Amino acid sequence: MPHGHSHGGGCEHEALGIENELEIGIHYSLYEKIDMNNVECLNEELEGSGKTVFKPYNERLNHDKYVKSDADEELLFNIPFTGNVKLKGIIIIGADDETHPKKMRLFKNRPKMTFDDTSASADQEFSLEKDANGVFEYSTNRLLLHPRVVTFANVHHLSLHIPTNYGGESTTVYYIGLKGEFSEAHHHGVTICTYEARPNVSDHKNNLFDSVNHQIQ
Repeated sequence: MPHGHSHGGGCEHEALGIENELEIGIHYSLYEKIDMNNVECLNEELEGSGKTVFKPYNERLNHDKYVKSDADEELLFNIPFTGNVKLKGIIIIGADDETHPKKMRLFKNRPKMTFDDTSASADQEFSLEKDANGVFEYSTNRLLLHPRVVTFANVHHLSLHIPTNYGGESTTVYYIGLKGEFSEAHHHGVTICTYEARPNVSDHKNNLFDSVNHQIQ
């Protein structure tokens, strides 16, 4: 069974059971709702490599696609969505060495951020465990480093800043998984859909993805 951990310094994560891999993969499907053509990764060594880490959960251990930082250990991802997202969880996989990210900072709805902009207070920060297999989930449900409460609802753009690693000259990331709910924006209201990422999967034991579709006036 999953179990939670809470450490000093703002580290908050939950260990994911490997027996739930199918279910986890379905939940971590927000990569399908990213506007990939407009994803930016600042300080990436190879142009366009940053967007390749947003991929299906069952491909998280595929090291053919990854991003490596260039001038120093920092990376900054600007991630636009095709609608509005309620972000609930993040998984981040790095190498099992000193190049693994050590800290993650999240900014909500601040498009086209630069490294100069990261001097502002983040909406949420996490201290990261070394995770080469995608077994730790970082929840956005509560805020540990700041006294104010931030809910990652109605997110149309997410900036993810990695300021430091475990001592390497560069930072390597193989996978970033995003879990949450997606709302497709329309001109007249918002249609909320809870969708199934892989409709060909037929062995679900629970009705986790009942369709919900209604208008918000």
